[in-house]
Parts: sequence; structure tokens; C-alpha cells
Amino acid sequence: MKFIKIILTLLFVSQITFAQSIISLINRADLFFDTMDKGKFEEAHGFFDESVKGKITADELKLFWLRLGNDLGTYESVDGAQNKTRGEYYEVTLNCVFTKGSQNFTFIFNKSERLVGFFVAPTVKEAVYVSPAYADTNLYSEKEVEIKFATGQMAGILTVPKGITNYPVIILVHGSGPADMDETVGPNKPFKDLATGLAAKGVATIRYVKRTMVYPSLFTKTFTVKEEVLDDALTAIALARTIPGVNKGQIYLLGHSLGGMLAPRIATLAPDLTGIILAAAPARKLSDIVAEQNKYLYVTSGDTSSALRLQFQETANEIDRSRLLKLGDIAPDSVILSAPASYWIDLNIYDQLASAKKLTKRILVIQGENDFQVSVQDFNIWRSTLSTNKNVSFKLYPDLNHLFSSQKQKGNGMQYRTPASVSPTLINDIAIWIKGK
Repeated sequence: MKFIKIILTLLFVSQITFAQSIISLINRADLFFDTMDKGKFEEAHGFFDESVKGKITADELKLFWLRLGNDLGTYESVDGAQNKTRGEYYEVTLNCVFTKGSQNFTFIFNKSERLVGFFVAPTVKEAVYVSPAYADTNLYSEKEVEIKFATGQMAGILTVPKGITNYPVIILVHGSGPADMDETVGPNKPFKDLATGLAAKGVATIRYVKRTMVYPSLFTKTFTVKEEVLDDALTAIALARTIPGVNKGQIYLLGHSLGGMLAPRIATLAPDLTGIILAAAPARKLSDIVAEQNKYLYVTSGDTSSALRLQFQETANEIDRSRLLKLGDIAPDSVILSAPASYWIDLNIYDQLASAKKLTKRILVIQGENDFQVSVQDFNIWRSTLSTNKNVSFKLYPDLNHLFSSQKQKGNGMQYRTPASVSPTLINDIAIWIKGK
């Protein structure tokens, strides 16, 4: 099971046998999610009682899980459990932790411990976004824009400095998974912070909702980063060229995490970009990054149980499956770590270091040392590879995490539950670099 830290709250229970039954049901509910996380949707379908199997299909479970991943990221752990009886049924509610936040789910079991239903349950009120002091509304204005593609469009925001013309503009490109235009993670909104902070210093930005969040149904079979990231980033760049007040010779792109990894590829497709910013950008294959995260979370969990060790190894085995370079005997829509084989092949044959090495446009590489998702190792690889390129600058921040907010230590995903703004130092450094100083 997934890095379990179960806190049992056995309400109104006095019989030991019933308590043992509840523990079994909690484990079964977690195993149900764990089975879907491994892409075994037919097996997950087998958890349901015969009376309800005909009302939900394995394909519908797959779609549910993909949409869940779009909204909340990768499934990590169970952080708490509650239960109650409802007549002849047992109700178990798990607080499930994902990389982008947590969510409660309620599972209904019959006396045979077969699943007869599950649904999203209300979550405990969490912390809310806190606007940073540098977001001075007297210094910038915002207006809605649209990022269009053949069969739809996404909402976006253009943030511009007040009282300035001929200003530079930065396109903000998200990390992995679906995200809103602010790249919201819990109460944190790093793209909103960057947009308002940079505008206050004379630099405009365009940010937009990621296509996977608005149109999850388009990402249930085969797709690559072209559909997920590249097409919309190129549309946003084209839009920037048409905006009155924008300096057409000062159009930049900031890619965060996966967006940073893909930034050299985007720059190759948009040669008129002035420069790119690689923010916490993987220099290695994404499979290597996920493997490093898996090991880090396992080692730092402090859990030495055989169950956790087994889960760590099972996840490591699944990560190894993601390293494929061609289809071979595997179908393009085969799910590996919540993404199709076609997606992994596209990423695995891409060499971001070689692409960046060929670019002559300006490049800024920024990284936080307290980032547990993309490590300093990647920053060092970028610096080693590009150090002889005079068009490249590097900046390492000792206290910043993956969202570029200040943290006392690396920690884990729990830190994303606390509001923390993007570092004003980092924003100032980006503005200075953009202006060529």
C-alpha cells in the first residue's frame, strides 16, 4: 500500500472483532486505490459486489482515475481514516494524499466486505492563498485572454505593468499534470505570484489553464507532450506577438519543472523567442526524476515495514516500465504511472540538454536547494553541460523549494498545504535578467 500513515478513529465501537473488521476494510479501500494507481482497472473492478458491477465499468474507473490525477496529481498515501455503520453497510472515509493536495473519499462496503459504492467526500477546510506584499495592484492590471486550439479553448490572464509601454512579456508554462492558470497547489499559487511580482517590476506575463484540466476526456488514450504542453505554449507565444504594448523583441518563456524540461524544445519550435527560463527543470529523463522521488519518500518516511518496502519495489518496477523507447509488444495506450506508453516514448527520445546546447538565445537556469521533486543534481547537470555557452546564466537558491518559496528543509509534499509565496529575491533576479542587467 501507498506510504500508509493510518490514524484509526473507531467511533462508538466496543467490540474487538468489529474493530478488526474495520481495519480490514480500511486496508481494502486503500488497496482499491492502490490497484487503480497501478493501472489495473479490471482488477479494481473486481472489488465491487456483483449487484453493482453492471453499473460501472473498468473503463469508467480508468477515466475516473485519470481525471483524479489531472486534478490532484500522483497518489501518495493515506493520512487518516474514519468509519461508521449505516444499517447493513460499513462506511469508510479515507483522507488520501496526492502530490497536489489531499481529498477525502468515502467507500461503502456490505457485510461480505465487497464494495457497493464510493464517492468524493467533503474535505476539512484548508489554508487559503495569501497575496504577497509585492503584489501591488497599483502597479499592474490584468485582463482575460484565450488560448485556442482546433476543438476548444482555455482561459488565460495577461498581467501587464501600469504606465509602461514597450514592455517585455513572459509565457508561463506549467509542470506535470493538469493545473489551473495559477499553477495552484493547495493554498499556493506560484504562477499568480510570479505574474503579479514581475508586473510590479515592469515585466508582463501570460498564464493560462492547462489543457489537461479543461479537457481531461482528450487524454484518456494516446497522447504526448505535444497535446499536453507544446501546442498551447506555442499558441500563447503567437498571442504575445499581437498584444499592443508588448516589445516584440522581448518575448520570453518560463517553464516550470516539466515545462522547464520542454522549454528548449519549445524554443526550437519558436525561433523568435528572445530567451527561456528553466525553473526547477529536470536535466535527466522524467523516469529518473520519478525514481529519485520514490526513493526519497521511502527513505525519509521512517517506515521500515515489509509492506512499505514491497510498495517501494513495486513502484520502482513500474518506473522501470516507463523507460521504453519504442512500442514493441506494448500498445500505445497502455497505462504506465497514469500516462500512456506513447507519452513516455515521446519524453524518452527527447534530449533537453542537446536541444539547449544548440540554442543561441538567452537562457536562465534557476533551482532551489530545498526542492525534493527536482534536485540540485539536475541543476549541476545543466551547469556542467551549458557552462561554456555564453548565452546561459545560472542561479541556485539555498532555501527555496519546488514552488520557489522559502523552506527550512526539503521536507515532503506536506509543505504545500501551508501558504508560502514565491521568493521576492527570485522575482527580482528574473526581472533584472530580463532587462539584461
